[in-house]
Amino acid sequence: MAKDTNKGLESQAEAAQEATPDSSREVVGRAPSGVGGLTGWYRGATQPIRDAFQDAGTRFDKLPQPYRYAVIAAVIAAFALVPFILHATLGIQAAYWLNVTDKIGIAALLALGLNVVVGYAGLLDLGYVAFFAVGAYSYALLTQAARYSVLIETQTAQATALAQKIKPVWHEYFWLYFFAALAIALLAGVLLGAPTLRLRGDYLAIVTLGFGEIIRDTANNLHTVVGGPRGVFNLPHPAIGSYDFGLQNEPYYWLLLGIIVTWIFLLMRLNRSRIGRAWAAIREDELAAAAMGVSTIRMKLWAFAIGASVASFGGVVYASKIIFISPDSFRLFGGDFASVIILAMVVLGGMGGIAGPIVGAALLVFLPERFRVVGDARFMLFGLALVVVMILRPQGLIPSRRRAAELKGGEVRETTVFEAREHGA
Repeated sequence: MAKDTNKGLESQAEAAQEATPDSSREVVGRAPSGVGGLTGWYRGATQPIRDAFQDAGTRFDKLPQPYRYAVIAAVIAAFALVPFILHATLGIQAAYWLNVTDKIGIAALLALGLNVVVGYAGLLDLGYVAFFAVGAYSYALLTQAARYSVLIETQTAQATALAQKIKPVWHEYFWLYFFAALAIALLAGVLLGAPTLRLRGDYLAIVTLGFGEIIRDTANNLHTVVGGPRGVFNLPHPAIGSYDFGLQNEPYYWLLLGIIVTWIFLLMRLNRSRIGRAWAAIREDELAAAAMGVSTIRMKLWAFAIGASVASFGGVVYASKIIFISPDSFRLFGGDFASVIILAMVVLGGMGGIAGPIVGAALLVFLPERFRVVGDARFMLFGLALVVVMILRPQGLIPSRRRAAELKGGEVRETTVFEAREHGA
């Protein structure tokens, strides 16, 4: 009976193979489309570079732990020396490019925060800039800069006299406002996520998009609280003792570097924890994760809350450096830190990793500045470059190992249906 069944299955498989001869090509992994065209040329041209990076990563992983720590410390020290290097090499232009590096630092912090939501938990968030705005406006309210701005705009003698009494001046305890803004944004992330995280895919993206617009429109209409479209000005610069950050770029660069290094350390620990494994399970298959006992709603709330808190830190640093914020600073499109731009940083760099979002943020901030000489045409060139990169590297420039394994094209080899069946048996 079993032998007749096997013969019947083999005859059916042979008939299907004869009817569709192309189906005899088994794909190991996934075969990339257009291997003989542009993609094939790109892979061949960049193979030595990719092999070099892979070899360097393998060598680093094999180093003893003290040597790995020494390498990491040397890399951090090298980044800390960037302001000195720019001053020594660029001269008078160093201030401009240091301002660009500060923007890269803020963008990298935002990209790493959104990477938790999009890359780790697999949730599409189009309103991430809202948490950036929450951090900035929380700092404005806590330092009374918002009230000062409203009183000055009133343009009455009594209001002006009161404004001079509460004029925001930096105090050492203002450092606590950084963490207060973090807590406020974390709460905002929970309040957004609690009623909406039962949604998935496009529906969740639309809800987060609406949340981002609600925050911006609310700030635009609160004339008596945060100045409405006129914004908030005269936010105090940070200071350490008698050293005032002021309009200098270097202290903000080092502050952002310290925050990013700390966040990377926490993120790596978090990714290896039970929460990180739960995020990976939810991203791969939420139904299977729930069936295995993962509390999907709670874990997605963690992702939203953690991502929101990171964005708030970036918002506080941005507000304290620029000393002026308005609703137009936190838009979906346009601007240096728009929601879509932050999402593009994560996707372009590579979701689910550490280096990828940082590289994506650096490129999306640096390239438009570098090609500013061509005027508005730089945006067309910029968009074309993004399209080409996504065609050639759909997994991003530096994806995580898991993400690369998901999207990596495999080798195509000829295999009969019977060989595949025996291999599966």
